[in-house]
Order: sequence, then structure tokens, then C-alpha cells
Amino acid sequence: MKKTLLGLALSSLLVFPALSNGEELTGTLKKVNDSGSITLGHRESSIPYSYYDNQQNVIGYSHEVSLKIVEGIEKKLGKKIDVKLVPITSQNRIPLMKNGTIDLECGSTTHNTARAQEAGFTNTIFIVNIRMITDAKSGIHSFDDLKDKVVITTAGTTSERVLRNMNAEKGANIRIQAAKDHGDAFMMLADNRGVAFVMDDSLLYGERAKSPQPDRWVVTGESQGQEAYACMMRKDDPQFKALADEVIAELATSGELEKIYDRWFTQPIPPSNVNLEFPLSESMKALFAAPTDQPYE
Repeated sequence: MKKTLLGLALSSLLVFPALSNGEELTGTLKKVNDSGSITLGHRESSIPYSYYDNQQNVIGYSHEVSLKIVEGIEKKLGKKIDVKLVPITSQNRIPLMKNGTIDLECGSTTHNTARAQEAGFTNTIFIVNIRMITDAKSGIHSFDDLKDKVVITTAGTTSERVLRNMNAEKGANIRIQAAKDHGDAFMMLADNRGVAFVMDDSLLYGERAKSPQPDRWVVTGESQGQEAYACMMRKDDPQFKALADEVIAELATSGELEKIYDRWFTQPIPPSNVNLEFPLSESMKALFAAPTDQPYE
């Protein structure tokens, strides 16, 4: 397990009523109360959502949200709880949630109707567009330019499904190379093992920012659809979901979530003090004003 930065911005902003004598705990809250601990699933290289710094601490926008939820749980239960961290991938995150290995996962996980059949999701914490990153000199500007070419994505993501749909529905004949995680995918692109890396735009900006030659890369292509990121939990756990949703809604409407956004998307971030230069979108402004747990599909 890696040590988490529990000191990261755990504010006293949120106020939850302590557990009353007659209130019966269920689901995850009961498990956390009985064990005295919660296990957070985290990504290892989803910059700037959930990733390791140079000291192998887990940091990032989504990780801060998860710590806020932990704070809400502590206030609800009226006691401190131990935080355990388990690294997860796009492929194993849902199985690890379903089998009880992790209790909450805030990273870069898309909430859609298909996944909602297997897991529960909180209010949305981020809205992204599926686009691609490529060498600025590649001559690739549109997804139509990917026909008959080798294209990289991350295994187990909705972006992989988008590419497979292009092959099935448009006969694009894209030769898909699926990497373990986003960092590996970008390394494959840098090694010229594909002409483009298709993924959520904010993650692509993260990979571009941390690269040795950021000016070499350009995020391009028409959006292949918006997606909603949310924290994932076990399905059919209404008590835990209500608490997590309330935490996120309060963060959003109070302005605190926008401050967290600014810290990770418009300012230099660890470990290399790069700036993603990813301004707040109109969709995000609308989300902060009116929190919702509805997916885009």
C-alpha cells in the first residue's frame, strides 16, 4: 500500500449529522464502521485525477474528492477511520469493487448505463470529451484520418469501445493497440507504435504536459462524445451513495470543487510542475451549478 496525503485539503466545510442512536447502518457504511477502515481504489497514472508523485504518494483531483468523502464518512460515524489504498486498472476496477476488495474508487472512471448495471456511481465529478493526441507533424486532424492505421488506446475503457464501433459501423479498419494504462499508451505513441492515442481529452492534456517535448504533441479530432466521470461504489448501496452525493454536491455548489479544479488543471502540478492549461468548460460550470448523477449514455 502507498501512503496517502491525508492532509490534502480536508476542510471543515461539510457538516453531517452524527449517527443517531436509532439509525441502522447498511452496506459500505456498516462495513467501514465495523472494521474502522475504508479501502480506496486509485489509478497509478491518470494525471491529474489519480496518480503517484515522486514519493509514491497518491495525489490528484479525483483523489482529493475521495478524501472529502472520507471526511464526510468520519463526521457521519463520529470517529476517525483508517484509509487503505489499492492500485487498480481500467480492466480490474469493477471486479475489485464487486468482490469487496475496494469500497470506493475516484479516478477517471466513466459512468454510463452499461456500467451502472454492475456498479453504483456518485454525482458526476468531471465531464470530458473523447478525442486523440498525435504528433503535430503527423498530418492527422480528424478521426477519418485513422482509417487503416494503428491506433493506441487504454484497455477496458470506453475509448476502446468507440474505436471498435468505428470498425464495425464504418469499416474503418483501425488496428487497435490496447495498453495497460494511459502512461503506457502514451509511451507507445512516443515510440511510434501507433499514429494516435485516443482517450478522454483531459487525460491527453495530462500526458502531453508531462512529456519531455510537449510542443511535439497536439490534441485534436472532433469529439466522439461527452462522458461523465464519477466515483464508483458497490451497486444498490443507497445509504453510502446519499452521503457521497451530498459531499460532492456541497463541494460543487460552494465553489470548493472549482478551487480543486483550478489547482489541478490550470496551475503547475507535481511531480514536474507542468501546467495542463485546461480551462473550465461550460459543461463543467453547469455541473458545478447543478450537480447530477446522470450519465450521458
